Amino acid sequence: MRELKNDRYLKALLKEPVDRTPVWMMRQAGRYLPEYKATRAQAGSFMDLCRNAELACEVTLQPLRRFPLDAAILFSDILTIPDAMGLGLYFGEGEGPKFERPIQSAADVAALAVPDPEQELGYVMEAVRTIRRELKGEVPLIGFSGSPWTLATYMVEGGSTKTFSKIKKLIFSEPAVAHALLDKLADAVILYLNAQVKAGAQALQIFDTWGGVLSGPAYREFSLRYMQKIVDGLLREHEGRKVPVVLFTKGGGLWLEDIAATGCDAVGLDWTVDIGDARRRIGDKVALQGNMDPSMLYAPPAVIEAEVARILASFGHGSGHVFNLGHGIHPDVDPAHAGAFIEAVGRLSGPYHR
Repeated sequence: MRELKNDRYLKALLKEPVDRTPVWMMRQAGRYLPEYKATRAQAGSFMDLCRNAELACEVTLQPLRRFPLDAAILFSDILTIPDAMGLGLYFGEGEGPKFERPIQSAADVAALAVPDPEQELGYVMEAVRTIRRELKGEVPLIGFSGSPWTLATYMVEGGSTKTFSKIKKLIFSEPAVAHALLDKLADAVILYLNAQVKAGAQALQIFDTWGGVLSGPAYREFSLRYMQKIVDGLLREHEGRKVPVVLFTKGGGLWLEDIAATGCDAVGLDWTVDIGDARRRIGDKVALQGNMDPSMLYAPPAVIEAEVARILASFGHGSGHVFNLGHGIHPDVDPAHAGAFIEAVGRLSGPYHR
């Protein structure tokens, strides 16, 4: 087993004792950092940045140079799998992701091939290997994927959406076609995440960004069912260590018990959930990750510190909490405020672990 100088993030996910609450931020490598913007400009485009292992490694490490974070997360995009399936991912200027060839029929679903992670997605694995090498055992590396439901929403809608009308029309009018698509995506995600583990990822997170737009029954049938399939298919041990798995459904606060029952190691919480309440509901089964409102980082540092103190007190004593935002950091946040957040977690959390 390779030595890890700081493994409190992995220990907390497994509910093992730690000296303080570990902290990282979703989208910690990104547009709020001036050094990221400079590297992105050097790369030429967002996807060129993702496909360049050295530059992807550079932006992964940038926040770790600024802040005492307890984990690094692979710099990539959740839409790499649909892109590798041939849908033609592109990013319009000032717009979100779009696909040139969205899914429009059962024939389109049947024509999709599950990508080979070391071939069509080899650039991601090269980035994982490069980042893992350059981290030199300082902190663990998180690998990730979008959930099948979230990937399917983009693939059917052709990009971002506020109504989800096309994907909901598919699941309610042609559920067999939807299940065929989601099943194929689950197979692709299992291969993709296991390849990330073999390349060096030491924990995994599945981002179910759009699970919260579904009703309870539809969530269980079209989102959670496929995350369950993935959890069942993942490598859970590598290099002599357990590989913890985090499931994060934005807007999933109503279904925490169902998410925890998948066999994942941790459940990610958005900011609409009280973490103390979540701990009472599922904290005997899983660790919890979250869950400060990202917009709190616009507040003065003293207000940020008070909110960190409130969330720590709400969770209470003992391990099983990874402090994070309830979603990704906003691009116009002052990096100094992110620093104040991270410093407050480090300074205030120790007494909860004695």
